[in-house]
Amino acid sequence: MPEIGDAAPDFTLPTDSNGTFSLSAQKGTPVVVYFYPKDDTSGCTKQAIAFTEHLADFEAAGAKIIGISPDKVAKHDKFIAKHELKITLGADEDKAVAEAYGVWVEKSMYGRKYMGIERSTFLVGADGKIAQAWRKVKVPGHVEKVLAAVKEL
Repeated sequence: MPEIGDAAPDFTLPTDSNGTFSLSAQKGTPVVVYFYPKDDTSGCTKQAIAFTEHLADFEAAGAKIIGISPDKVAKHDKFIAKHELKITLGADEDKAVAEAYGVWVEKSMYGRKYMGIERSTFLVGADGKIAQAWRKVKVPGHVEKVLAAVKEL
């Protein structure tokens, strides 16, 4: 699990629209890497819409955004089209990136334990190091907190 000041675990993932996103290719640019459990669920949709609504502000601050879930690229494409999202979504089907960031964790709902994504966000600085980390994210107000941190870099 990376901590603030650690080098961000590198990754290359397939993305929506048949693209790819490689963290190491973004060196020199701050990157918001946010992990979310599943496309088209209420909290995940609200979060993706909030990042989309603030995308111009993140871009003005020089930052890129990638949302990562275990969903397949085809599901990301449908999610983006349905909600007119403008952010990049990466498909971490084997959960390797989530594991590298320590966000593939045991969860519990109604007494049943299962493995899933812990909603988390990492701000990777232009130097490739973790500048800020938010774990167990609550969606309301979160994007604004991340944007404020980006502006402080």
